Amino acid sequence: MEIGLQELLFMFFGGLAIFLFGIKYMGDGLQKVAGDKLRELLDKYTSNPFMGVITGIVVTVLLQTSTGTTVLAIGLVNAGFMKFRQAIGVIMGANIGTTITAFIIGLKISEYALPIIAVGTFLIFFLKNKKANNYGQVIFGFGALFYGLNLMGDGLRPLRDLDIFAELTVSMSTNPLLGVLIGTIFTVSVQSSSAAIGLLQQLYAQGAMDLSAALPVLFGDNIGTTITAVLASLGASLAAKRAALTHVIFNLVGTILVLIVIGPYIRLMEYLQGQFNLNPEMTIAVAHGIFNVSNVIIQLPFIGLLAWVVIKILPGKESVIEFNAQNLDPVLISQSSSIALGQAKKETLRMAELSAEGLKEALNFVETKQKKSAELSYQFEDAVNNLDRKITDYLVRISTNSLTADDSRLHGVLLDTVRDIERVGDHMENIIELAEYQITNKVKMSDEAMEDIRDMFSYTLETLEKAIESLDKDDSIIAKQVVEMEENIDKMERQYRKKHIMRLNEGLCEASAGIIFADMISNLERIGDHAVNIAETVIE
Repeated sequence: MEIGLQELLFMFFGGLAIFLFGIKYMGDGLQKVAGDKLRELLDKYTSNPFMGVITGIVVTVLLQTSTGTTVLAIGLVNAGFMKFRQAIGVIMGANIGTTITAFIIGLKISEYALPIIAVGTFLIFFLKNKKANNYGQVIFGFGALFYGLNLMGDGLRPLRDLDIFAELTVSMSTNPLLGVLIGTIFTVSVQSSSAAIGLLQQLYAQGAMDLSAALPVLFGDNIGTTITAVLASLGASLAAKRAALTHVIFNLVGTILVLIVIGPYIRLMEYLQGQFNLNPEMTIAVAHGIFNVSNVIIQLPFIGLLAWVVIKILPGKESVIEFNAQNLDPVLISQSSSIALGQAKKETLRMAELSAEGLKEALNFVETKQKKSAELSYQFEDAVNNLDRKITDYLVRISTNSLTADDSRLHGVLLDTVRDIERVGDHMENIIELAEYQITNKVKMSDEAMEDIRDMFSYTLETLEKAIESLDKDDSIIAKQVVEMEENIDKMERQYRKKHIMRLNEGLCEASAGIIFADMISNLERIGDHAVNIAETVIE
């Protein structure tokens, strides 16, 4: 009996592990197939709550996790790409999108799990095409999901014969709150509502519990899935915390509403099961789908009220920088090229200021090694890339008009400047990655080396800020100062490089620290070059 129990435990936990791996691997493959479009999708198509819901569904189907979509939305809110109210629609859509996994499980194609895995393996290992490899990953993950379910089901089968489990399911039938609590706890434990619902589908299919016990557990799974989003929002901006709290309230309200009508809901599902001859797994999937779609339909008109409640619970002013373009009005292009160029210049200056802010955070990270500074710096870099695309597109559209000599000059200056600022962002990212490498590999840099980096960083930042000022004021005198400062940066790089070689020879610094130091000051020198490029366009 002991061996039998051990085998059952191995099958259950092994099956759960393979199932979780299958979902994650399939989601990663879908992301690769979709490319880098997911954030863009969330950024572009969430202008109104309905579009937010649709986008939330699509992204969740591609990610295979509602938590992933919610965390992504929280990241975008935190970075200023998305407003808090936009995120509410996405979170609602994510709840509908996550039901797809349960429907996939309801298809009952478990007996084909191993051939599906074989097809995926063939595409991954025997084809050299990257696209085929990505599709192979999706197919392999799909097969692993079903194989894991099979093992879990075999491990759970004896539960229906245990008196203690039978008593527990009776308790859940008579007291739905107990079922909700069990569903919540299990989902929090495995950090995946799809796994919790997959387990529930197996238990119901094995006859270990009836519908009146299974449905409350299903609603508890929906509450449990919000915890990961709450954890993701800790340490993030106020807007991100509000987005996570919205997810919790939305799912709690939905669960409370369905518990009020739990009796009729169970009878509805029993009727649908009999009428359409649904298998047990599909019955749970349909129950999950109806619950989430109904919840969204009921609460969608009250997004404003939901936002108001959340803001009352978490008061305060949002300290999120607006990273999206603020001044690029497309209407102005057809009306006045000069005004449109003026707006493009304003946006270019904002982009430049964001790059300078990102550089400050990069310096903080190099000095303090605080992760928050690195994350902020990456967010600023994201913003710079986003504005680079939008300003360039705007300037290209302006160029289709006939421009005066002055407008033509400004147009060229802005195109060059936007490119230089984007490159500043790239070098800033390189510096952050070097500092992260230093932390990961425990590379110790001498105090003298750190002092040199600090000096060069501060001077480079000052040079960049001067270049931005020269562009803002169209002041050639300030621009000439930038040229002189950049020459000093070049001298600093040569001088500090020589000093560092001497420190290496004297054994005051490790060889690995020497590489990081050289790369950091090289990136700073390149930032100086881009600052002088901006200044030279002003002089010319």
